[in-house]
Amino acid sequence: MNTTIYGLDIAKTTFQLYWVESNGKCFNRRFSRQKLIEFLAKREPGRVALEACGSAHWWARQLRSLGHEPVLLHPNYVRPFVQTNKTEATDAKAIWTAAQQPGMPVVAPKTEPQQSLLSLHALRQLRVKMRTMLVNQLRGMLFEFGVHFPRGLRTGLQEIVQHMADIEQSVPPMLFEFVHEQLQSIERLDEEIARLDQRINAWGRQNRACQTILAIPGIGMHTATAMVATIGDVHTFKSGRQLATYLGLVPKQTGTGGKVWLGGISKRGDPYLRTLLIHGARVVLSHLRRKNQPGWPLTLAQRRPINVVAVAMANKMARTVWALLAHDRAYDRDYVPVRPA
Repeated sequence: MNTTIYGLDIAKTTFQLYWVESNGKCFNRRFSRQKLIEFLAKREPGRVALEACGSAHWWARQLRSLGHEPVLLHPNYVRPFVQTNKTEATDAKAIWTAAQQPGMPVVAPKTEPQQSLLSLHALRQLRVKMRTMLVNQLRGMLFEFGVHFPRGLRTGLQEIVQHMADIEQSVPPMLFEFVHEQLQSIERLDEEIARLDQRINAWGRQNRACQTILAIPGIGMHTATAMVATIGDVHTFKSGRQLATYLGLVPKQTGTGGKVWLGGISKRGDPYLRTLLIHGARVVLSHLRRKNQPGWPLTLAQRRPINVVAVAMANKMARTVWALLAHDRAYDRDYVPVRPA
């Protein structure tokens, strides 16, 4: 018996479902949220394909609980199959068509804890940006009145707090009150960021995969938790190179007439996780240069720019993460790979 394949186009209130029965008859129907769940609950188990967009992972968990197999597709891979005008009906049919293509890449559905952890990372990232904006605004306002402080988040704020009496003499009274309130807002953001760090670290200490990849140089708790939560099931990727490609840490390829040109990195995938990996690689590279330790990073740095070396190290870190998690190994600093015959 052939498994029925469904193409599901999800939205906030209306949902379009396309499928073909065994007799060849096509259906393209619109449902509300509850009606769709009731309809799929009565159907035989099948493969339900949908785009990996907002609420897609929640739908994947719902579909799995109903006995169906969810298939999450990247929206960019679905778009070429949209015929004529873009509507909900044509989108559902395009998803159904894309799901049947051989070798079509899929996105691993995330569990509820993984989604919750990524939400904590997003909340923390927003607060860090807000804190930076407030500090820069405060520094700029004081500079307009001839008050200058050294660079750096902690150093600059500490100097401002210590010289509040001098600032009061230099800044008009109508502005000084809001300078004090701005400092209080920054302090509240510091407290919120600290609480989020505690939650993220607590999750990472209880997760075995996080503890495994923490041994890799350049990977801290934030990078480890974000990596584990983002990639989901590591066996979705066939190799470490595929994981690095998913994170946008490989060169873009342009080819024609049998010639292939390699450009800068593709920057596909999650920019937050890619940033964490590259920053971690910069820290390791700085340590190696300070200690003057021999190795391929310093050899590469002699003939290529530092940014290129940092990205290359981040690429290798991603591949190492895949190797440890996919093969259930512990990190060995002296490990020497053996090329198969």
